Amino acid sequence: MFTRTRSAADSIDWGNGTSERLLTAADPFGFTVAHTVVKAGSRSALQYRNHLEACYCIAGSGAVESADGSVRHEVVPGTLYALDAHDAHFLIASDHEDLELISVFNPPLTGRERHAVTEAGFSSY
Repeated sequence: MFTRTRSAADSIDWGNGTSERLLTAADPFGFTVAHTVVKAGSRSALQYRNHLEACYCIAGSGAVESADGSVRHEVVPGTLYALDAHDAHFLIASDHEDLELISVFNPPLTGRERHAVTEAGFSSY
């Protein structure tokens, strides 16, 4: 049996929010679980080239959008989205509230990865 609280997890500031890494590669589970907060009004160009990701919204609102803008899904509490092809995407928090997600990565993250959110392109790790 295993427990870890958000306050005991490593907290990473990734530019447009924070990610508390609740499970990482150092834990014996084979996947990562993180509590991710995306700052209200932010638009993040992201891509996971080495990991598959699924996110479940627990609070707030926003959207996930394909890199070319052709597909957009609204994200509200109770919504899960999954990136199954290392998809470059935009993660967008609504203007009026933070977006809170439970994120699962496979294979697991080391826990220290950070995005470099810039205008130059899609941040990846």
